[in-house]
Amino acid sequence: MRVIAKKILRNFWGHHADCEQQLKAWFQEASNSEWNSPNDIKKEYPSASITADNRMVFNIKGNNYRLIVKIHYGYKMAWIRFIGTHAEYDKIDATTI
Repeated sequence: MRVIAKKILRNFWGHHADCEQQLKAWFQEASNSEWNSPNDIKKEYPSASITADNRMVFNIKGNNYRLIVKIHYGYKMAWIRFIGTHAEYDKIDATTI
C-alpha cells in the first residue's frame, strides 16, 4: 500500500513522543501490506474498526490514540485522515472525516 502522508504521523509524534515507535511500525507494516479488503486488515489488526466509506480506525499505543485511514483497495492507497487522542477522536465523526 502507498500510505499518504507520513508527514501527518511525524507531526503528531513530534507532540506525542510516546507513540512514535508504534506509528513508525504501523506505517512500515501498512506500506508493506497488500490489503484487498477490510478483512485483510482485520487479519493483521483484529482490534481495527471498519467504518463507512472504506475507512479503518486503528488503535495506537493501547488505544490511547486513534488513527483513521481511508483506503482505496483498487489503487493500493491509504490516506491518513485523522490521528489524535482518544478524547479528540470522540469529538469527530470517523465516517466523514
